[in-house]
Amino acid sequence: MTVDVEERRGLRGSFDLLVSRVRGGELGSLPVVLGLGLIWTVFQVLNPVFLSSRNLVDLTMQCVATGTIALGIVVVLLLGEIDLSVGSVSGLAAAVLAVTFVELQWPVVLALVAAVGAGVVVGLLYGFLYTRFGLPSFVITLAGLLGVLGLQLWVLGRSGTINLPPDSLLVQFAQHMFLPAWASYLTVFVSVGVFAWSLVRRARRRAAANLDGQSYREIAVRSGILLVLLLLATWYLNRDRGVGVIFLSFVLLVVAMNHVLTRTRWGRAVYAVGGSVEAARRAGIRVERIYVGCFVLCSSLAAAGGVLAAARLAAANQSTGAGDTNLNAIAAAVIGGASLFGGRGTAFAALLGIIVIQSISSGLNLLALDSSVRFMVTGIVLILAVMIDSISRRTRVATGRA
Repeated sequence: MTVDVEERRGLRGSFDLLVSRVRGGELGSLPVVLGLGLIWTVFQVLNPVFLSSRNLVDLTMQCVATGTIALGIVVVLLLGEIDLSVGSVSGLAAAVLAVTFVELQWPVVLALVAAVGAGVVVGLLYGFLYTRFGLPSFVITLAGLLGVLGLQLWVLGRSGTINLPPDSLLVQFAQHMFLPAWASYLTVFVSVGVFAWSLVRRARRRAAANLDGQSYREIAVRSGILLVLLLLATWYLNRDRGVGVIFLSFVLLVVAMNHVLTRTRWGRAVYAVGGSVEAARRAGIRVERIYVGCFVLCSSLAAAGGVLAAARLAAANQSTGAGDTNLNAIAAAVIGGASLFGGRGTAFAALLGIIVIQSISSGLNLLALDSSVRFMVTGIVLILAVMIDSISRRTRVATGRA
């Protein structure tokens, strides 16, 4: 079908296609977007401060560290596997950063390489154990949770806490760097322009191959809606401190990961392995390498999340990466739309999911409710997300879309 034919089909045809996909279990990000709207509405009614510019700026800054860890969880979930040690790996990376940067006086770049390198080593070990001995990822990473936690405590030593210099570039980047207003608006226009250009290129390629694709009108409407939404969000955040550089970096990381997963041979192989290992192997995909790569990527992102958490708090201690870090990262990936059954989900699941998690946390904090309530509410939202995933999976099977 050519692009001209798509133009004649119009927006009505695209809307009908969307409805058909939803009825067939292809829900995409729709449940989490609706859930996020409901959560924001309830908390705004209960406390008018919730949607204030100041609180939303704080919320975006708080999303970054755990959201980066959740991004790695999305990658292993695409294979139908799990990593229960991401919290411990993030704590180890924070400890390595603090020791090398503060106590050993290494340059910050070398300290960052050492911290993230620790995550790479852990991921390589997981991949080796999984592919060589066939151990379940649940068992490997559960053991890793304990072992890496012990390593973190050993690296920190008796002091237990190491403070990062508050005037260091790393701490300034995580706490005090915000885009000027003009730069934030310019970023929005450039981002939407790149988005529209990528859609046009894809439509032309599909039209050249005589495949169904988006019409130019639909691309213009989608790009226009995105532009308006981003401009409104940017204007609202600029009423306070603006868009944090660390949050923009996180969003760019999500976009880059989405590109890798959807536009590269390696990314398509990840989805293929997650959908059916045997079919992927028969198609010539080197399945073992995919597993090792995903475990390394997950642990590396966990280490990066630990570095960002340490920079955000200007310290690394024995509790870094502990507590609810593991659960929040996994919950964010699942709530955002990554399927526990493998083969389905996008990098944007980490972004949407962590915004939901932090919105619940921020809203309950403003209501001065106990943390026990936060755990219960988050657990309920997680159960709902898994139920929706399971129901949509059954629907796809029933309609032949699985």
